[in-house]
Parts: sequence; C-alpha cells; structure tokens
Amino acid sequence: MDRTLERCRDLDSRLVQAAKDIKILSRLSWPESTERAFLEAWAAGRPALPEAPALRLDHGEKLAALRALRRECDRSHPVGRYLDDTAASYETAAAMLQSAGTPAFTELSCELYGRPGDAIGRSGVTNLGAAGHFLRATDALAGGYLAAREEFCLTPAHVAGEIGREVRAFFTGHPVQVVIDPDLAPKAAAGARTVRLRGATCFGPHDIGQLLQHEVFVHTATMRNGREQPHLRSLGLGAPRTTATQEGLATLAELMTRTMDLDRLRRIALRIEAVERALQGGDFLDIFRFFLDAGQHEEECYHAAMRVFRGGDVRGRVAFTKDVVYLQGLIFTHTFLRKAIQEDRPECSRRLFAGRLALGDVLSLEPFFDSGFIAPPLYEPPWVADRRVLAASLLYSVFANTISLGSIRLADFANA
Repeated sequence: MDRTLERCRDLDSRLVQAAKDIKILSRLSWPESTERAFLEAWAAGRPALPEAPALRLDHGEKLAALRALRRECDRSHPVGRYLDDTAASYETAAAMLQSAGTPAFTELSCELYGRPGDAIGRSGVTNLGAAGHFLRATDALAGGYLAAREEFCLTPAHVAGEIGREVRAFFTGHPVQVVIDPDLAPKAAAGARTVRLRGATCFGPHDIGQLLQHEVFVHTATMRNGREQPHLRSLGLGAPRTTATQEGLATLAELMTRTMDLDRLRRIALRIEAVERALQGGDFLDIFRFFLDAGQHEEECYHAAMRVFRGGDVRGRVAFTKDVVYLQGLIFTHTFLRKAIQEDRPECSRRLFAGRLALGDVLSLEPFFDSGFIAPPLYEPPWVADRRVLAASLLYSVFANTISLGSIRLADFANA
C-alpha cells in the first residue's frame, strides 16, 4: 500500500468516528404516544395537529471534526475525493438536524435529497412528474389490477419470525437480530446487526417479501459488507450521499424479485406528491387527508404524513424531503445496471453491494476494487449473485424499451 492510501485509511478511521453518531432517521422519529393521541382525537371527531417532539441537537464538535478532516482530503485522488464527499454529506446532515423545525431544515434536506420538482437526470421528467405518471397509470387499472383483495393482519411477532428465519439463513457468518420497535416510523429499518420492525401495527401479506428484499438483502447486506471492509470502513456507515442509490437499489430489488405490487408503487409515488403539498403550505392534517383520500388506512396515513413532517413543522412549508429519492434512485440504478450489462461490465452490479456506495463510486473507485484495496461483498442477494439471470433480464429490458406501445393496440394481437 502506498503512502497516499495509508493516509486515506487514517482519514477513513477519523471519518467513522466523527460520523457514526450523526443519525438522521432515528433522531427524527416520533414516539408511539404521538400517534395514539392523534388517532384518538381523529376518531373522536376532534382532529388536531400532532404535537411533534422538539429536537435539540448540538453537533458542534462533530462538525468541527468533519471540517478539519475535509481540509486534509486530497480531492485529486479518487479515494480522497470519496472521503471528502462523504464527510461533506455528513456535515450537511448534522447542520440539518441542528436546524430542525426551521426553514433551514428544508433547505438542507433538499440539498441532501432533492425536491419534488427536480429533474431526473437529463430526461426532462421531474420527480413529481414521474410520481404523477405512476399514479395516473395505476388509477387506470383500478377496475382490475387494483381490485379489492382479501386483507388479513399479520402481527409484528409473526413477521419477525418469518424474516428472522431468512436472515439466519442468509447472514451465515454474522448474527443479525430482528426486533420489534413500538416507536419506529417506517414498517422496518435495517442496520448492520439489527432489523427493526414497527410494533403495534398490522402487516399485510406482501410486506414480508418486500421487507426482506428491500431492508435485509440490500440495506443490511450493504452495511454489513461495508463494515467488513479492510481499509475503507466508512463504506459501512450509510452516508447521506448514498441514500438515492441505496433506496433505488432496494426498490429495484423488489421489482426484480416480483415482491413489489401496485399498492407499494402507489405509496412511493403518493409520498412524493405529499412532500410537494407540504412544501407548498399543506399542514399535517392536509397531508393526512391526502393519503386518506388515496385509499390508505388511517394508521398508514398517519405514518406516511409523519415521514414528511419529521424534523419539520406540522403547520407546513418545513418538511423532510427524503421520500423524493425513491423513484429517482430506482430509475438511475436500473439504468446504470442496464448500461453496465450493455457494455459488458458485470462487475458493476456486484460492486454496488461492497458497502454503502453512490453509483459514481463504483466507477471512480474501480482501480481500488481491482487492486483489492476495496474488498468484494461478503453477502449478495440471489438476484444479483446470479449474473447470467440478471444479465438476461436487463438485456431484455434494454430491447423492450425500444418498442413504442403508442403505435400498438391490444386488438392487433387478435390474429397473432
């Protein structure tokens, strides 16, 4: 190892220490008591804005450490640039958390995750436009594909048991626990050692497969793989700059494994529209009713609205924009993998799982993957590990996208 990489390894260790306590989602969570009070008041016909917990954080010491570290990063070196970019995203996150409840929180959130009106790459389509497309398309299917289905409730304990069996079979060399957390905002949250499930909630029949593919086989796997890196342990942190790629990869995993259904796709799109409504001045009750009008259950409407306002202001205009990244991340990641297959670069899919990476890292850090400075992943989900099946699926998708459906009618197949 040359002296530059030794220096980068030292900076990486300092980055892990400075960033490890800057946690966004867990710091922004609301307690279960807030949900209970809101839904009880709603049921009693006395709707009122929830009393969101006040967030008072001081990351001054961490910010100073990150800024000092960044001054020592050599951006002319690919690893130095990766370290500087990662530290910068944590610097933005720490400042965002310190400004919770103020307009600065929204500005910093948009810096990390973007806005609903931002364009998706060079397509000219915005996040909000993509969300609208999927909502209109699924609305058109309401008579058949979205027809009411038999619903039943799976308890958190049952879901934890089912997921736990899969977790033990997958992470053969590292124990990962599945626990129930009553204050968790999303249905699940994945860490390197623990997968948490929301307590006191009702899980549906599709949730187990979706949570396994999304949370366990992507989020937990990439974090676990990153923490096992010999030199760049920061790949196990889950830096904010990697959120779009992580959520895009996890959402793509649901599609590739056929665990995503139309309801899930609609939820992702609805959340983007909800963020836009909140930024335009909609308050918590407005967003709650928006989800209710879209056909969601009251409990899910509360949690969906809370996702938008955690760290923000329940009166509107100050919002958390993370839900914007899901469709953008899905489109970018899918396109990246299709292009990698087209250019005969099968290693790109595997390297995405070596840790919590952004798409660009796979390319800029290529020499360090090749040299072994960055180790290959220990754990890969089956849909990625089987390169031949992945390549076949992506190659077909490249070709299928060249066929315009606008010039074809279903009746054209009458004599086929």
